Amino acid sequence: MPKRYHCPVELAIDVIGGVWRPVILAHLKEGVHRHGEPQRLRELEADGLVARADLGTVPPHVEYRLTEEGETLAPVLQALYDWGRGRAARTGTPVAVPR
Repeated sequence: MPKRYHCPVELAIDVIGGVWRPVILAHLKEGVHRHGEPQRLRELEADGLVARADLGTVPPHVEYRLTEEGETLAPVLQALYDWGRGRAARTGTPVAVPR
């Protein structure tokens, strides 16, 4: 029997919850990446949000990208990014600029 949620926000937080999941997804929203967080990425892959591609090179290289389902999170991730950027500006909190 699937888990039952009391509201859609509970479901969303269950899927993208945790400290690093939204951060990794936000980076992947910008495009394909090679990432050094294999366990966290495997969890996102298991949830159907991230796809892994082994490039078959030596040394081995793996790329990660958002799946079609992961892409549906783009507006949510952008809203979190925008809010965080505004909060940083309002409070004088330094935030590293993405490359």
